[in-house]
Amino acid sequence: MEYYPRKIEEKLDSWMGRHEVLIIKGPRQSGKTTLLLHLREKYGGTYVTLEDEDMLNSFEEAPKEFIGRFLKNDRTILFLDEAQYCEKFGKNIKLLFDLFSDKVKFIVTGSGSFDIKVEVGKYLVGRAIYFELFPLTFEEFLLWKAKDLYKIFVEYRSRVEEFILNGKAIDCQPVFQKEFSSLLEEYLLFGGFPAIVKEKDVHFKVELLKNLIRTYIEKDVFFFLNVREIEKFRKLANYLSLTIGSIIELSSLMREIGMDYRTLDNYISILLNTYIISLVPPYYKNLVTELKKAKKVYFNDTGLRNSIINNFLPLENRVDKGALLENFVYNELKSLGYITKYWRTTGKAEVDFIVEREGQVVPVEVKSLGKIKRGFVNFINTYKPKNALVLTDKDFTIKELGSTKVAYIPHFFI
Repeated sequence: MEYYPRKIEEKLDSWMGRHEVLIIKGPRQSGKTTLLLHLREKYGGTYVTLEDEDMLNSFEEAPKEFIGRFLKNDRTILFLDEAQYCEKFGKNIKLLFDLFSDKVKFIVTGSGSFDIKVEVGKYLVGRAIYFELFPLTFEEFLLWKAKDLYKIFVEYRSRVEEFILNGKAIDCQPVFQKEFSSLLEEYLLFGGFPAIVKEKDVHFKVELLKNLIRTYIEKDVFFFLNVREIEKFRKLANYLSLTIGSIIELSSLMREIGMDYRTLDNYISILLNTYIISLVPPYYKNLVTELKKAKKVYFNDTGLRNSIINNFLPLENRVDKGALLENFVYNELKSLGYITKYWRTTGKAEVDFIVEREGQVVPVEVKSLGKIKRGFVNFINTYKPKNALVLTDKDFTIKELGSTKVAYIPHFFI
């Protein structure tokens, strides 16, 4: 089986020799099955999908007899895929873990609907470690598409992280900008789902994304989560797609979509828990002048978002280029493990992102050109952070704004 590396594998490797159940969650078609099959080849063991009706019925109705089929003389690994199909999964896996954890290592995957439909957490307290597998990050995308540029990216990215953490100068200049920009555009337009990244033909990329949305609506939303007003759900997804980077106002959403609060709250919860969107909270210290509750919305994959609104135009022809870049930067900051918020005052001075790391705050502004907004300057003047970032298309340098070092770097190196 041809395998393309994923960063999550490094984390999983360190847990393979332990007894805990490893649970890998993530959106549909993010590569969970491929990862399990790769781990089986790497470590041995048995792969079972609970999408198979016979396997599902056996696991659900007779778990002890089910596991007996896979027991061996030596400790073995059982890879259980598509756990969301089994409503009694949490109860049964606890039973099997308690009885057989000395003989079997359990590794489990479930799609986004897994958390909502199937109760697992309350049964596996202290017994399970959770991981999330998202579509490819830009780093993984480069590893798959341009290994020669990947090394340059990793080196430059490490310099950026050093700047964020301790203000160390980024003592190298961006190179191969046209190639990086071209790859970033492909990533922004079509996203990071593995099958779409592997596909070279643009027409098939678009069709695969449409099919992904159709499958998500039909299986996760309609079948598993029992949402019956599908058109309203689609309308909400479309509305949020058109407003990425904007603050969500539930009262406005209710009027626009014609939906009551309880239904709207439920649908947003579904989009969150099935890994379609993320909501970013505000950063605040001044309880009087800064926003405290409203959240901004971003999509976990820009290709999926573009498919929802059926817009795959090149960046130069798009009115939402800035929003796509902002969405991209948020996803990359999240993938690096940063606590990321946004800042906005009641007077509407705003900073795209505030990164919190090791007790420090770093404002991050996403621009097409190098000019920064009033809100960015206001934040620096108010909070006096040691370091700040501006993601831009040109003028890559480090400047000083008061006592703050401001690094101007390309979008593709975050």
